[in-house]
Amino acid sequence: MNFKPLFAILFLVTICSCKQEPQQLTRIEGKLIAITDSIETDASIEAFVKPYRDHINKDMDSVICFARNTYSKSDGELNTAIGNLFADVIFEQTNPVFKQRTGKDIDMVLVNHGGIRSIISKGDITARTAFEIMPFENSVVVAAIKGSQVNQLIAYLVEAKRAHPIAKLKIVLDINNDLFEASINNKPIDTSKIYYVATNDYLYNGGDGMNFFKPSDSLYILNYKIRNTFLDYFGKMDTINPVIDDRFIKLKK
Repeated sequence: MNFKPLFAILFLVTICSCKQEPQQLTRIEGKLIAITDSIETDASIEAFVKPYRDHINKDMDSVICFARNTYSKSDGELNTAIGNLFADVIFEQTNPVFKQRTGKDIDMVLVNHGGIRSIISKGDITARTAFEIMPFENSVVVAAIKGSQVNQLIAYLVEAKRAHPIAKLKIVLDINNDLFEASINNKPIDTSKIYYVATNDYLYNGGDGMNFFKPSDSLYILNYKIRNTFLDYFGKMDTINPVIDDRFIKLKK
């Protein structure tokens, strides 16, 4: 008896039946493999990496300037010394770049409280300090937005009552925590005017619920990382001594 045709038929029936059954993923399994000191170091790899690591650490630990005190983002309620430094550094370092490219000045700066990732300790400031403050790759962008959007920005800050770093913008709350007055460069907000607001690319794209940057009249990408603004700023300073000031305050009874 010739079984070859029978096997061929059974094979085709099996394939057809398989094709008719939809395939569906039912489970994904994984296993945690802990990396601990118990794993032996490969001496050849360590010898290869060591000179590069030593060179990087030497650069990272080189002293750039000096901090008069220790500064933390938890030091104030509505504005902090480190937050004010954060915003002021962005303005000081990027406004000349923006001015040269556009002939215009940045009107104000807004970045986020959560973007400050470390304290600045009293004493020597090194390149590593800048990486600790800003470990992310966020860059500065300038959004051209209407005065009405600036009012939305201010409403966001009033509602949040958090020390988001700002520069050139002043906000005053009354004793009931409602907006009393707001100004940019000591002038009331003009809803018919276009304002140039420096921020980071994360916030421009709606990070932290900041949805007031879009639509923007124009967006200027400066290709200047926030970390690099700090490195450049620290490099030209001898000592830093930022303070809590009146840029965002609440009136007292």
